[in-house]
Amino acid sequence: MLENITKRFDKLFKKIRGRGLLTEENIDETLREVRLALLESDVHFKVARSFCEGVRKKAVGKAVLESLTPGQQVVKIVSEELTELMGGKGKGIALASKPPTVVMLVGLQGSGKTTTAGKIARFFREKEKRVVLVAADLQRPAAVDQLETLGKSIEVPVVLPMHEKNPVEAAKKGISYGIEHGFDVVVIDTAGRLEVDEALMDELSRMKDEISPDEILLVADAMTGQVAVNVAETFHKKLSLTGVVLTKTEGDARGGAILSIRAVTGAPVRFIGTGEKLDALELFYPDRMASRILGMGDVLSLVELAEQNVDKEEAVQLSQKLRKDQFTLDDFSDQIKQMKKMGGAAKLMGMIPGMQRMKALPDQEKIDREMKSVQAMISSMTFRERRDPGIIAASRRKRISRGSGTSVQELNRLLKQFYQAKKMMKRMSSGKGKRGGMGQGMMPF
Repeated sequence: MLENITKRFDKLFKKIRGRGLLTEENIDETLREVRLALLESDVHFKVARSFCEGVRKKAVGKAVLESLTPGQQVVKIVSEELTELMGGKGKGIALASKPPTVVMLVGLQGSGKTTTAGKIARFFREKEKRVVLVAADLQRPAAVDQLETLGKSIEVPVVLPMHEKNPVEAAKKGISYGIEHGFDVVVIDTAGRLEVDEALMDELSRMKDEISPDEILLVADAMTGQVAVNVAETFHKKLSLTGVVLTKTEGDARGGAILSIRAVTGAPVRFIGTGEKLDALELFYPDRMASRILGMGDVLSLVELAEQNVDKEEAVQLSQKLRKDQFTLDDFSDQIKQMKKMGGAAKLMGMIPGMQRMKALPDQEKIDREMKSVQAMISSMTFRERRDPGIIAASRRKRISRGSGTSVQELNRLLKQFYQAKKMMKRMSSGKGKRGGMGQGMMPF
């Protein structure tokens, strides 16, 4: 995510970070490069210009130029301005004081609107809220079936149109159902078009007037860059959007939409979709995204991810095993499964400070293949071998390799990784590492 601009910014700020003295000329030269980096990342030219002007006003002040660490001060200002550019403090969806909270999703066809409806429903269900989905997209033939399937997969009811041919009536029926049955949140999936047209906008405007939703969220494809920004601007003028959900951000190396959309439309990004699975939806925090862009990682999101996916009792048991030197290959396999549940090693490494500066972050597909091989090798071992890998001599290694469809070299590499991970996790668990308790519930791979 945003790989291109992260690398450009890191290269730029390396030049000034360690400088003991900065001049206005140095700052102007850096900001010219910053502006070029933003434009190449498909950021709206007015946004790029305004951003650089804002940074310059703060960066050429006496407090910065005469600071003992002027380069670091400039990076801090850029981080603050990026945060402000993307919306300041993150804002999720506030629930209405009188339930249900009605969330109306709008957007073009193909932006991932129906899938996003399922993701948002799952998000609230995980927060222990009662959610119902409403199928009000009567334009696309498969939309109703798709939403019904999504609802079943996350165990959320779906209000289907029976005899309604009017999407406004279908939405009203869904809200009535939500009120009657005491639901906390009603998520309405509406029709899209291949492009913005008058008929679509009229339909959505009528629906808005009739149902008075608490939230109107535009679902837009982040990978379309300025096209997404222009679409958001059009929808905002007609519907007064309360927020935006950007999908496919995991494949967005440039970041034009993420960086421009709030400045151009005034509508904040509320969520970002980070994958196809229904759990691949994150609340958007501008300060954390700014930190990622500047190569500082996103430790808060990493910790939250671990807390959501790591069982505390299991973490304590693992910590005790490490202290007693009882960590086994079964535990190693469990940690790999846990990492996959949290989104994979590549995603986690992107949140660790400094990792973005690596020449090449790991490819998730390659890591998935390696993890599959690792689990195949462990499954091919006997109970005793998994408990005491020290007994795995040459003949055993050949048998395990044949049984798992791998090579002896791959098995040797696995055992080496196991011992390294065991040593590192024991060190972190004992408090000698500087990362607190992270090692107790998540294995570095």
